[in-house]
Amino acid sequence: MELRKIKQNIYLYLIAKALNHKITRRLLFKQLDKKLYHSIVEEGSKTNLKMVQIKKYQWVRALLKQLLKNYDKGYISSSVAKKILETLGPNFFPEFLSKFREPFIKKYKVDPPTFIVVSPTQKCNLKCTGCYAASSPESLETLDFNVFDRILKENHDIFGSRFVTISGGEPLLYQSQGKTLFDIFKKYNDTYFIFYTNGTLITKKIAEKLAELGNASPQISVEGLEKETDERRGKGIFKKILKVISILREVGLPFVISVTATKKNIKTLLSDKFYDFWFEKQGASYMWNFQLMPIGRGKEVFQLMPSPKERVKLYRKWEEVLEKGYPVADFWNSGVLSDGCIAYGRGGGYFYIDWSGNIMPCVFIPYYVDNVYELYKKGKTLADALFSEFFKRGREWQKKYGLSHLKNPENWLMPCSIRDNYQYFRESILTENAKGENEFAQEAKDSKEYFDALVKYDKELKSLTQSIWEKEYIKKDKSK
Repeated sequence: MELRKIKQNIYLYLIAKALNHKITRRLLFKQLDKKLYHSIVEEGSKTNLKMVQIKKYQWVRALLKQLLKNYDKGYISSSVAKKILETLGPNFFPEFLSKFREPFIKKYKVDPPTFIVVSPTQKCNLKCTGCYAASSPESLETLDFNVFDRILKENHDIFGSRFVTISGGEPLLYQSQGKTLFDIFKKYNDTYFIFYTNGTLITKKIAEKLAELGNASPQISVEGLEKETDERRGKGIFKKILKVISILREVGLPFVISVTATKKNIKTLLSDKFYDFWFEKQGASYMWNFQLMPIGRGKEVFQLMPSPKERVKLYRKWEEVLEKGYPVADFWNSGVLSDGCIAYGRGGGYFYIDWSGNIMPCVFIPYYVDNVYELYKKGKTLADALFSEFFKRGREWQKKYGLSHLKNPENWLMPCSIRDNYQYFRESILTENAKGENEFAQEAKDSKEYFDALVKYDKELKSLTQSIWEKEYIKKDKSK
């Protein structure tokens, strides 16, 4: 173990040194590229489908190339890059994290979640159509700082995780007991944070603080280009975002673009212009593509959800941009990157805690059994929430769906338990004692119309994707 640690530190040291020399960076990338292909594709294909492993390799390679390109352009400063490497770098070495996770595995006989997602506040300065969080300027729910702090401490100490996603609401509006998000970033300086933001509150001072800390990067939400973004988020928002991005480039802080696919922006998301703009002209490090889920105010705009045919088009576009070298991940269409669903606190996955302390399997599964405030009152921890019947059923489904037989999994082009397998979710995963996060979620649970609509969606999606899955993933693996 000590020898492995020495090798890890040497490798990270060499990468840090190479940051100052362009030729050395290129040589190191070529060497790393070969190692990645060997470990991900050649070795990984022994236990997983080869095409699944190829997609993983393409994504990691595209991410590294984009980061290198942005570094060469000066969009990422050397000081920020070194700080990110110090914080995030060790996470890519299994030996680094295993020592933190071993106590959990020994006690509970399962792997802990790799990360958590926390929405510390529901407050937001915008009111976007179809917001999954149903956030608005009038929203008041916010986690007490001492509870927020304890959540992150348990993620760090009990799960052995060094990665956290902050969502919202608008995280930069979080304030409790005189503390803000920056107090969290400073305290957990060996943890890497990504936080989803509408970007409008990022000032030069905030950008400089983030660059100085080096362990947090913004994931900026857009809806496409100017027309689509302003239509959903408000007039003038797009130009504000571009101004913020110019500030981030100036201080050398990497950023990520997050987009929600709807029927209104589907044409833009299927165009080369969209990806060229954000990656080539603006310098995004990578991109998240979500699809509108009819939860929160989204229930009221069910018709905006991309159809199964449009979803398949988005899948094909994802394959295309990945081949082109753009690191894009579609939360549903890229299920192969994560070996299917990552919810329910599985190893390699996560669970979600909202501004009220409700503990849910996923950001897009708005049902809960446990609440963090109630757990703490009983002297319990976050680990106890992982073993509710609701969470256990979800993990059992994940195993049956593919995790326990990676060489012959079910259709990972339909990886989501709630969106893509709704009937099974309602009949075999969702427990009677699970409550809706809000009135919209409870209405969806009680609505036959909602049930019928999602079941119909799933059947059509399966008719379109099953042949792709069998021909391009399963049969290709067996014919090699």
